[in-house]
Amino acid sequence: RSSWLLLAPLLTPPIPVITAPPCSLCPEGAHRFQWIRNLVPEFGISSSHVKVLSSPAEFYELLKVQIKAAKQRVVMASLYLGTGLLEQELVDCLEETLEKSLQSKGSPDLRVSILLDYTRGSRGRKNSRTMLIPLLQRFPEQVRVSLFHTPNLRGLLRLLIPERFNETIGLQHIKVYLFDDNVILSGANLSDLYFTNRQDRYVLLRDSPEIADFFTELVDAIGDVSLQLQQDDTVQMMEGMVHPYQGDKVAYCEIANRRVMEVINSARTRQELLHAKTFHSSQPGSSLLSQQGSQASGSLKPEPDTWIYPLIQMKPFGIQIDEMVTETLLTEAERDARVYLTTGYFNLTQAYMDLILGTRAEYRILLASPEVNGFFGAKGVAGAIPAAYVYIEHQFYSEVCYLQQQERVQLQEYSRAGWTFHAKGLWLYLAGSDLPCLTLIGSPNFGYRSVHRDLEAQVAIVTENKALQQQLHQEQEQLYLCSGVVSTSTFEQPNRYVKLWVKLVTPLIKNFF
Repeated sequence: RSSWLLLAPLLTPPIPVITAPPCSLCPEGAHRFQWIRNLVPEFGISSSHVKVLSSPAEFYELLKVQIKAAKQRVVMASLYLGTGLLEQELVDCLEETLEKSLQSKGSPDLRVSILLDYTRGSRGRKNSRTMLIPLLQRFPEQVRVSLFHTPNLRGLLRLLIPERFNETIGLQHIKVYLFDDNVILSGANLSDLYFTNRQDRYVLLRDSPEIADFFTELVDAIGDVSLQLQQDDTVQMMEGMVHPYQGDKVAYCEIANRRVMEVINSARTRQELLHAKTFHSSQPGSSLLSQQGSQASGSLKPEPDTWIYPLIQMKPFGIQIDEMVTETLLTEAERDARVYLTTGYFNLTQAYMDLILGTRAEYRILLASPEVNGFFGAKGVAGAIPAAYVYIEHQFYSEVCYLQQQERVQLQEYSRAGWTFHAKGLWLYLAGSDLPCLTLIGSPNFGYRSVHRDLEAQVAIVTENKALQQQLHQEQEQLYLCSGVVSTSTFEQPNRYVKLWVKLVTPLIKNFF
């Protein structure tokens, strides 16, 4: 059932949008990445509010603790929610917390908003929807479940493509988990593998109300243009909203663009006003009385030494901020700077590959060996996907060798018995520095899907604080320790043999996975 071959001629291209490039990096000053705030809001925080997690178990336990402690809001965006015992325990935690809120005096304050992908969340008889319906039935006024459906899966295409394969057209891929004012950003989904033996990345931003507000508004905006799950397992759009696959595609995408850009631009304006206010109040001539008042009320925050920039990529809606920022970072990385880039699915866009091969920084690229690829051992056509990734990797490595760049651009394969690999992101070490000053963390894989098809979000974390830089460095080292350097002999191993049909089909389908 190689339905993938049918997809290419049936697909319609995304709406083209021309966007001005950002200004290049400022070489002076401690914080040389302030140009990013020309595109997105800049959130200045104390590094003491940032904690880097290292294991799936730690991530899972933190989710449960945070759900149980939540008083005002729980907002969770993921590709899907699994159907196993660990996932049921998460749902039970939500139910327990909602019940507690319901029994408190006055009207219940707690609101739960969950955003998932429609196609992935509807797969199989027992699925994400059936897991969450009991919450909707028990707490109809407090719980919202939104299921995003890509506008590119419509008409004949939607009728022809079977379950699972329909997920190749486009997905809601953002992963953000927030509880009151605490935010977890990750590439991990809400599924048992991601809680046990599927390695990912995770960062907790504690007591960060402005960042939590931003991601709440972002999830609300996507939720508003998504299908709303009902108590009887049906779905419907909000009143007056254009339908994603039955309505006019251009109108739908324009509304979605407007909703998401409103969130980004209003947060950017708020943060700029906050910066201006903070700057003026910190001047020598500012009122001593107002400063004393701030101290008395306990609202005086420490000077920020860490800056958070949310980077959004939603090409179906004409939003390509993450792509612009990533390309600029790769373009401007100086000679002797080191870029550690990792992806669970090595399928870089041509633009990213050209920048890596054509710029001066050193690159250490970490990717999954075939055995730790999430598709390893899958049934049917999906079982050939690890071989397709080997073929793509071999082609890129051959290009590196042809350009004699093996010293500057190094590939490393993650390998760990009994585990799979799903970590993605980037760490930037400036020339002469042993510690990273910037990391990208979130959902994008740097591939065609992330850039063109799916809804993605990550954050750039820029820090001057040595302790946080050390945390990020240790995270990078821990991941790269489980890897081996790729060489010509790597592709001579028997398990790297790629069948001819896979080589022929890969160029046709590489934009779908």
